[in-house]
Amino acid sequence: MERWEAMRMTEWDSMKRVLLLSGVEVLNPETGKKVRQDVMIKDGHVRLVAAGDHPDDAVVFDLTGKIAVPGLVDIHVHLREPGDEDAETIASGTAAAARGGFVAVASMANTKPPIDNPQSVRFVLERARQAGMCRVYPMAAVSQGLEGKALTEMFDLAEAGAVAFSDDGKSIMDANLMRRALQYASMLDKVIVTHAEDLHLKGEGVAHEGYMATKLGLKPVPRAAEEVIVARDIRLVELAQGRLHVAHVSCGTSVPMLREAQKRGLRVTGEVTPHHLLLNDTVLEHYDPRYKMAPPLREDSDREALLEGLKDGVIQAIATDHAPHTEIDKDAAFDEAPNGVVGVETAFSALYTGLVKTGKLDLAKLVYAMSLGPARILDIEHGPVRDGGPADLTVLDLDASWTVKADEFVGRSANCPWLGQALQGQPVMTVAGGRVLYHHPAVGTTKAHGLLTR
Repeated sequence: MERWEAMRMTEWDSMKRVLLLSGVEVLNPETGKKVRQDVMIKDGHVRLVAAGDHPDDAVVFDLTGKIAVPGLVDIHVHLREPGDEDAETIASGTAAAARGGFVAVASMANTKPPIDNPQSVRFVLERARQAGMCRVYPMAAVSQGLEGKALTEMFDLAEAGAVAFSDDGKSIMDANLMRRALQYASMLDKVIVTHAEDLHLKGEGVAHEGYMATKLGLKPVPRAAEEVIVARDIRLVELAQGRLHVAHVSCGTSVPMLREAQKRGLRVTGEVTPHHLLLNDTVLEHYDPRYKMAPPLREDSDREALLEGLKDGVIQAIATDHAPHTEIDKDAAFDEAPNGVVGVETAFSALYTGLVKTGKLDLAKLVYAMSLGPARILDIEHGPVRDGGPADLTVLDLDASWTVKADEFVGRSANCPWLGQALQGQPVMTVAGGRVLYHHPAVGTTKAHGLLTR
């Protein structure tokens, strides 16, 4: 039995029970206010109640000292199915995301074959329904076959359930195609997610163009590879009156371009990854392929500028860019290894440890960028934990300490930049639509009519 399957095994059906999260503090990331309030979950909705004010048969989780926040939402994951199921499946990836506190993820279209027709969108949705873990919002390809030559049938894809369009993994080099994509998507009020990397400037580059690439003899990727696409696509948004979201912003110089576009009223947003917020290109010194990604890790000045962009709201979302690869594939020479890292199981903890504990970022800002911010970019209905609202929430234990170990991952791959590191802060419960998708074994419950969770 796979670990994701074991996560689902309980002796009760949480949808049919009244759940009581006792002793929690509820954090509203929009206001930064925390209120000590028991949370009762019934029929998929939240009731904020006084201590002891709950049915006698409620399943009570003792969460004293923990914090309840809006369920985390990851706007950028690669679930690999169809085509690369040895690295990840929709079932294993959504279970891993649930363990990391995510109630919903947006899946990218660069599968094999790509998600470029309505049948493939429905396939992703059905697989997610069968898995029964966190919700999946599929993104569909902008171009047929991700080839950048002809647009997909965007209206049909949206009708099938696509929430956005992206050729992520490949930049759309044809500016006229990008213009038309923005125009069509605007008719659907959908966003185009751009992979901002000029393929000609990137060439065969694998590392940021700077001191480390020169020292290590690695082929360079200049900042200009990102800058020219960001600048071009902002201009195309102005021309087409569309909506643009810039995936995995890596250059500090991209932030003022986004800021200026937003000041002019253009509908342009951006995301940043945990690895671009916490790491720089000095980690490449030992040629470890775990740190190979696209766009590449850049210099500390870029990392600091990205953090400032996040703090002042120019960058609205943190996205993991969860990109699983098998150990065999990733264990290659740096130049030849595939790009990407896994992140859904470690994102909150890594960011809390590296940014909040060090005083560089406020907890409320981190939670907002991992929940309400990304949901609003995709127009997903999602709000603070409130009385009468949907029971989509994550419970955090900020005092928990744990060490990242490959053999403890729920997902199928372990190409993680934090392996072996001690992290603090951990999601200990994930509830979506009133269902407990995951709870940490250390979270205790009281018996209710003889039933006890695992």
